[in-house]
Amino acid sequence: MTEPATRPHAEPTSSPAPARTGTVAQIRPRSAAGMSLQEILDAQRSAFLRDGIPDARTRIDRINRLSSLLLDNADEIAEALRDDFGSRPRELSIATDVAGCMIDLADQRRHVRKWMATEKVAKPAALMGFSQRIRHDPLGVVGIIGPWNFPLQLTVVPAGDAFAAGNRVMMRPSSVTARTTAVLAKHAPDYFSVEELAVLTPDHGGGSDFAKLQVDHLFFTGSPEVGRSVAAEAGKNLVPVTLELGGKNPVVVDLDADIRAAAERIADAKLVNSGQVCLCPDYAFVPAARLDEFVDTVVARWRTANPSIAGNDQYTATINEKNYTRIVGLIDDAVARGASKRQVIPPGESLPDAVSRKIPPTVLTNVRPGSDIEGDEVFGPVLTVYPYRDLSEAVEYITAHPHPLTMYWFGPDNARYEQLQATTRSGSVNGNDFALNLLSGSLPFGGVGTSGMGSYHGHFGFATFSHARAVTHSRMPISFGRMMSAPFTPSDKRTTNAQLSMWKTITKRATKRNR
Repeated sequence: MTEPATRPHAEPTSSPAPARTGTVAQIRPRSAAGMSLQEILDAQRSAFLRDGIPDARTRIDRINRLSSLLLDNADEIAEALRDDFGSRPRELSIATDVAGCMIDLADQRRHVRKWMATEKVAKPAALMGFSQRIRHDPLGVVGIIGPWNFPLQLTVVPAGDAFAAGNRVMMRPSSVTARTTAVLAKHAPDYFSVEELAVLTPDHGGGSDFAKLQVDHLFFTGSPEVGRSVAAEAGKNLVPVTLELGGKNPVVVDLDADIRAAAERIADAKLVNSGQVCLCPDYAFVPAARLDEFVDTVVARWRTANPSIAGNDQYTATINEKNYTRIVGLIDDAVARGASKRQVIPPGESLPDAVSRKIPPTVLTNVRPGSDIEGDEVFGPVLTVYPYRDLSEAVEYITAHPHPLTMYWFGPDNARYEQLQATTRSGSVNGNDFALNLLSGSLPFGGVGTSGMGSYHGHFGFATFSHARAVTHSRMPISFGRMMSAPFTPSDKRTTNAQLSMWKTITKRATKRNR
């Protein structure tokens, strides 16, 4: 670990924070190790109630320390990720699980003062003695359960959003990437008191144990199957949940697209983390007349990018044997049902290889209805390609399946692109490149239906982990409680009838204008 010039530590016990030298604050040595889940939750909730709502300076300091936790230990994190996967390039790990977190953390840091400020609304009513405002208060303790494919990005980014909103955080990265979790848990106490951020390991129990906690908000990223279980457990305690799930992400290549450019970009996107990304394209609809050219270009792109695979550290391995076996089984099932398979296997290599868990990049065509791969999110280096002649064919197929997390379009920003958006549902739509919606703090990230509920990133993340609290104050001479309680006088009757008549007139006028 690189030693920071000034070691950041936990926040002080009072708010607002006292003056500091750099980012140094009073150390609270207690870590999550040796504490039970309930003890950690109790400690965080007690600290939240004791210290009160944190000011902007404290929130920004927490975001800065969270950034430093990753940046100072980036090399050790990359090594742990490599060991967890068996093969994963350092460049990918740094770009996604370290640097990839900084976009949203910087956006939260930049805007938190504005977002947390109390809003005055309905200002004309205040002139009559009825003031209205909205506070943006923290919820308290936020629980975050992360997945294994990007175990830090998908826990740290929501943690940053939760810090910006003024919360304490209990973070549980995936048990599958145990080495990476261990690195984070080892270093987190150097930057945070357990009362602010607790990194939980398998020693604290399983994900189901975590989901049973009565936190103030539970954030989960993972599969729809596990998401259902998490939501059910949280529901027993009426804990609100945000679910960031997966899905089979479709691609539609437009009739007017540059077919070779589209094929190359889709080929690249499919092999990010060897397809182990919730935003990876899963299947593609390509103009029927250009299908062969598209497939040939995809295969050629993969062959050029991967002259070797078996011993290539740049080619990410499948995370574990369970997923390796599942993906190979999906390919074999499709071929057994009549699908055509094209794989990029470098000369002299025997792939797929169960020992290294390397699966060669694979294109499937002529996939028959009912094949397992049509219903199962692949999460591996396999792309299914379908021909189409009219956009309605692609739309009919997409809408017959659960809503995906994202959808890709390759082609001009034309009427057909608008038609695709208007006739389908997905968490997001990305045109002409991979995962563009991750690059902006101005866009929400989230699914719809079986691909998730709720969103985060930027202001959307701040709102997810805040409570918009209505506050009013009246100086008006009238009392609404009196107007709505007995005894009701003839004057009350006249007022009620006048209201009814007024709203009938307004509704008739609105209906007429709409026609």
